[in-house]
Amino acid sequence: MKSYLTPLGPKADKDTVRRHNLSLVLRAVRDEGDAGEATRAGVSARVGLTRAAVSSLVEQLIDSGFLTESGKTFSGQAGRPGTALKVARTGPAGLGVEVNIDYVSVCVVDLAGTGRVRQTEHLDNRGAPPDEVLARAARIAARTLDSAREQDLYPVGATLALPGLVSGGSVRQAPNLGWNQVPAESLFAEALSGLRTGDAPLPVRSENEANLAALAELWFGGLDPVRTFLYLTGEIGVGGALVLDGRLLRGAHGFAGEIGHVVVDPAGPECRCGSRGCLEQYAGQSALLRAAGVEESGGGAAGVLELERRAQAGDARAVAAVGDAGRMLGRVLSGAVNLFDPDAVVLGGIYRGLMPWLSAHADEELTGRVVSGLWSGGSGRLRASSVAGDAARGAAALVVQDVLADPVAYARPAAFLGD
Repeated sequence: MKSYLTPLGPKADKDTVRRHNLSLVLRAVRDEGDAGEATRAGVSARVGLTRAAVSSLVEQLIDSGFLTESGKTFSGQAGRPGTALKVARTGPAGLGVEVNIDYVSVCVVDLAGTGRVRQTEHLDNRGAPPDEVLARAARIAARTLDSAREQDLYPVGATLALPGLVSGGSVRQAPNLGWNQVPAESLFAEALSGLRTGDAPLPVRSENEANLAALAELWFGGLDPVRTFLYLTGEIGVGGALVLDGRLLRGAHGFAGEIGHVVVDPAGPECRCGSRGCLEQYAGQSALLRAAGVEESGGGAAGVLELERRAQAGDARAVAAVGDAGRMLGRVLSGAVNLFDPDAVVLGGIYRGLMPWLSAHADEELTGRVVSGLWSGGSGRLRASSVAGDAARGAAALVVQDVLADPVAYARPAAFLGD
C-alpha cells in the first residue's frame, strides 16, 4: 500500500548528534546574547542538555573560534557565578552582494548578525552587459573582503541578491535590467576568483533581492512576535516576498512574490515584462518620479531624495504622486492580504522614506477591501521596514545561517576531534 508519510532518513549516528548539538549551543548563545548575557547554565536550560554536555560543547566551540568568554555574570540565584559567553566577533562571516538596477551594495555580517563592513556604489546597470555588471560587483566585493580581513573576519560564502526571477544560479528574467537567462552565480564567482587568485574560491549562491530583504527584516527588523508578513520593496521595480511562520515562501519554482507585475489595468502603460498596466508602472520609482515631475539627474537615489524633500515642503504635485502610488499599492496589497492573511505588511526600499505621505492612502484601500474586517487605518499592521532590513544584509546573513546550522563544516581542521 502506498505510504503518504514523509520518507524516513538514516538513523542519526554519534557524529550527526554531536554536530546537531554544537549547532544548538552556538545558536542558543547567539540568541541569548541578543537579550543579554549567555552562560552555560542558561544555555543548558534552553536547549535541554545537561550542564556537563553543554560545557564540553562550549569548550569545543571556544577552541574553534566560534565563541568567546569573559568575566562573570550573576543570575541573582544561589550558586557560583557563570562565565559570560558571546559569539566571536572574528572568524567565519557572510558576504552579501546586492546587484540592483541603479546601485551595487556589498556587506559582511559576523556570526552575531552584526553588519561589520559596507560598501555601496550607485551605478546605472540598465543596458550594461551582465558580465560587466557582475564584474563591477566582484570588484566592490573584493575591496569589501579586504576590509573584512583587516578585522579578522573571513567570509565563508557569498550570496547574490538579484532582481527578477532567480532560480538555479541564473536570473531567468529581470525586465528592468534587461537580463534573460543570465548565469549570474558562475559569472560573479569567476570574476571574484580572478581578483583573488591567492585565495580559495568562495562558494556563491543567488536569491531574489526582495526575498533576502524580507529575511533581513525577519531576523533584524524587530518584528517579533510577527512571523507572518508580506514584504514589499520599492525600487525602480516593485518586488515582494511572503514570510509564513518565520519561513520564506518561494513557490514551486522559486518565483513567488512578483507582486510588481500584478496587473492593475490591462489597458495601462506597457511594462518591461511585456505586459501592460503592472503595479510598478504606477508605484515604481520611475513612475513616481515622473508623476511628481522630479528629474532623475544624479541618479535614482538623488531623485527619490528630491521627491521626499518636495513632499516634506508640501509640493502639491509630489504629494499627489505619492498618494496615488499609495492607493495603487493598497489595492494590490488588499488582494494579497485576502489571499494569505498576514499579520502585517512591511514596506521597504523607497517606500520607507515616503510613508508619511503614502501610508494613509494605502491603509484606506486596505481597510475598505480586506474582507476579514480585521484591517483598520492606523492599526500598525502597515508599517515601514527597519533600516536593518536590506537585501545585502539578508544575503550575508543567509551564509551565517549555514555556519550556525553546522559549525563543524566551517571549523578549522581537527577543531572538533574527540567526543
